[in-house]
Amino acid sequence: MKNITVIGSGTMGNGIAHTFAQNGYQVSLVDIKEDALQRALQTITNNLDRQIKKGTIDDAAKASTLANIKTYTALQEGAQHADLVVEAATENREIKLDLFKQLSSICPADTILASNTSSISITEIAAVTNRPDKVIGMHFMNPVPVMKLVEVIRGYATTDEVTKTIMQLSADLGKSPVEVNDYPGFVANRILMPMINEAIYSLFEGVAGVNEIDTVMKLGMAHPMGPLQLADFIGLDVCLAILNVLHKGFGNPKYAPCPLLVNMVTAGHLGIKAGKGFYKYTPGSKELVVADKFA
Repeated sequence: MKNITVIGSGTMGNGIAHTFAQNGYQVSLVDIKEDALQRALQTITNNLDRQIKKGTIDDAAKASTLANIKTYTALQEGAQHADLVVEAATENREIKLDLFKQLSSICPADTILASNTSSISITEIAAVTNRPDKVIGMHFMNPVPVMKLVEVIRGYATTDEVTKTIMQLSADLGKSPVEVNDYPGFVANRILMPMINEAIYSLFEGVAGVNEIDTVMKLGMAHPMGPLQLADFIGLDVCLAILNVLHKGFGNPKYAPCPLLVNMVTAGHLGIKAGKGFYKYTPGSKELVVADKFA
């Protein structure tokens, strides 16, 4: 397995491309927008520079990593020779299903099709393809070059052989793969998102402020960042999408998203990527400042 196609050049996509390329794979990074691809390459370059400063790689490794990445705006061109496709497009069911339908006709018959989805059913995605046995979930964690976990999600039809291949591939990337079955939210988000949602409810109901809630979880539970800061980091729109999948998939009101989260997403307060969420973010500043709404 040499040729990897990554679809989507956002936070997760560029991190996945970076990780494969740094480990010697030939990566085709696909996005519909050329400017998004250029931003992704700049992000990868910046992250490689940080690794150099930390002493984890040298200049030669940076150069070889960047040389291993080619960019494409046409899915046909970027995916036609792939041994593995990792889809990392926006967390939208219709977009993902459409992409996998297209990949079925573009990719060679033996190409494995993986999704980085954080909650959408792998079985449902596989059902729109001509190879449900070769469809699997590879749920990387953000930031991808740093975080060790890969949730490997078996769809209903995913074969043992494909699962073993992806488990080994993940290990070859220096990751720690964990095999899970295909149920809404899998493991990571089935546990994480209700915690984030409950933190938002605690703020919504006036139990405590943003900083107080996050401080309790950092100091009391040894979390590296509080749940509200983490929600900003993930993207509040992504959190809302995952909670909606959990709520619909299980039919249990405990997964219903907090009205405050819904309102914030509607208002465009999506977290770091929008410059405002539970905290406000100034480019270049590392100071964590609670948003005016909650200060």
